[in-house]
Amino acid sequence: MRIVKNGDVHVSAPIGMPKKEVERFIEEHRDWIVEARKKTYESQKRRAEFYNQLPLKTREQADDALRRLKALIEPMVESHAKEMGVKPTVVYYKAMISRWGVCNVRDKSICFSAYLLLLPEWCVDHVVVHELCHLLEPSHNARFHALLDKYFPRWKEARRVTRQICKMEEDEDE
Repeated sequence: MRIVKNGDVHVSAPIGMPKKEVERFIEEHRDWIVEARKKTYESQKRRAEFYNQLPLKTREQADDALRRLKALIEPMVESHAKEMGVKPTVVYYKAMISRWGVCNVRDKSICFSAYLLLLPEWCVDHVVVHELCHLLEPSHNARFHALLDKYFPRWKEARRVTRQICKMEEDEDE
């Protein structure tokens, strides 16, 4: 049994288990459900509060964020890409809340989230190096982590601090 982000209860049961048995199980865990839903709601509320710190509702707000984002990220990309011997074909920006960055290894493009503006600069630097490492190694395997160790030795600390700041769940990718 688990609570999903919208607060719904999802129960998995073996095929053929009588419906009454599943209902009894749910009823026996009613207190857990109430508590888990409350935690899920609080987590979603904190997450929304975090992202709402960067207003992007008007064209002016979005343009300002884009200008600040480019000024922050472009020098990082240029410096690290040179050091790593890689070159993204294009770097672009979107208001993504599910990921800090995305690297398309096929066309060598990298997209960064506008919400990186809410993080400390050294954590943004980590995201830049993370995405550039994907140009050398597409998956999150041992080689990828060795590259992170080489080009951004504090990556584990940066990931932990980033997750703490935004109170996100433990996602595989930044």
